[in-house]
Amino acid sequence: MSLREVEVLYLRELRSALRERSVVVFSLLVPIFLYPALLWLVFTGIGLVMGTNESFVSRLALLPPGSQPDLFQQLEAGDEVEVEPDVVEAEDALARIRDGRLDALLERLPPEGAIASREGSFSARLSFDGAKDRSTIAKRRVASRLDRYRDQWLHRRARRLGISETEWRQVEVETHDEASKRQLGAFLMGLMLPILTIAMVAMGCFYPAIETTAGERERGTWETLLTTGASRGAIVTAKYLHVATLGTVAGLLNLTAMTLSMGPVLKGLLGNRAELAEFSFPLRAVPVMVLGTLMLALFVAAGMMVFAVFARTFKEGQSLITPFYLVVLLPALFTQAPDLRLSFGLALFPIANLAMVFREALTGHLDLPLVALSLLVEAATVALLLWLALAILRFEDVMVGSYQGGPMRLFRERLLGGSRRRT
Repeated sequence: MSLREVEVLYLRELRSALRERSVVVFSLLVPIFLYPALLWLVFTGIGLVMGTNESFVSRLALLPPGSQPDLFQQLEAGDEVEVEPDVVEAEDALARIRDGRLDALLERLPPEGAIASREGSFSARLSFDGAKDRSTIAKRRVASRLDRYRDQWLHRRARRLGISETEWRQVEVETHDEASKRQLGAFLMGLMLPILTIAMVAMGCFYPAIETTAGERERGTWETLLTTGASRGAIVTAKYLHVATLGTVAGLLNLTAMTLSMGPVLKGLLGNRAELAEFSFPLRAVPVMVLGTLMLALFVAAGMMVFAVFARTFKEGQSLITPFYLVVLLPALFTQAPDLRLSFGLALFPIANLAMVFREALTGHLDLPLVALSLLVEAATVALLLWLALAILRFEDVMVGSYQGGPMRLFRERLLGGSRRRT
């Protein structure tokens, strides 16, 4: 196998890929536009739902009717809660809550125990339906007003007894967030970018892997390529590098697009709270992210080529590769816990280790020995998959596409049991 052959075939594969609409769309355009647009749509939808939930008026029943006028005024302060005057029995109110005509019931009960002797004190029971959003929001609104009413009652009681506010409060709590805007933004990016990057690299490899194998077989150009003077090793290497290249480009384009769009998108969702975070890509993370994306693309491309080589049609290639695509995403999903850190054990698991490397590169908590171990494990996994692909392609019927079985059948019958049908 000569490097010149690999170079010529590699450039030929890239030119062919750029002429295919599906490859261009999913490897180049989708990383730039899809996920930023999808993220914007998701957060906009969340914002609309939250706005809708907060805009309605909660319907509350207060029993017994007309009790506690000052509490009644507190409950109806603002436009969010409305007390229904026609409810006079608790059973009726509870029935209305169950069928959705009422959101909550507040019952004023006689005080018991030590508070029974205090003027103006009372007990309360708040009933709601936790299976309904309206009722849950009404419960939160009424509880907030009850807390406010309690504070006002304590103020009045303390003034009457000659107790200053500093004396009856006893404990004052002041909160201070030590995280800077950039640190908070890096934390949010570390939760979102790794999983999106892994998904985009896998998508970037998906269609090129099918097109360069099953697609060529379906068009009848695979056999023509095998009749050229190039060695089969050069053909397979060029195809593999072409798939890995497009996967790497897809991942890097996705990182760029998401970094540029994350700030504006989250600002629309968080409103004024968006000023608490600054979304900027740390320069120290660039080498790690680029190298990690490259290793990820090499791994995914090798795995997808192992399955795609068995496909004879484009549709069949999609069916064979889709399970591997989903398996690639699963380890990244398991690493979404905010407090999870890269450890020795986690560094031994492909894909999951790179997801954690990406996150720690963004947050600035890189442990270089563990990063090196993660990349080494990924490289070893890539080498194992390439060895498996070469072992499979040594069989003549697999190479030309006439093999009638799948990957598991070939592994069981030939790689484990041996075969003489090799080229």
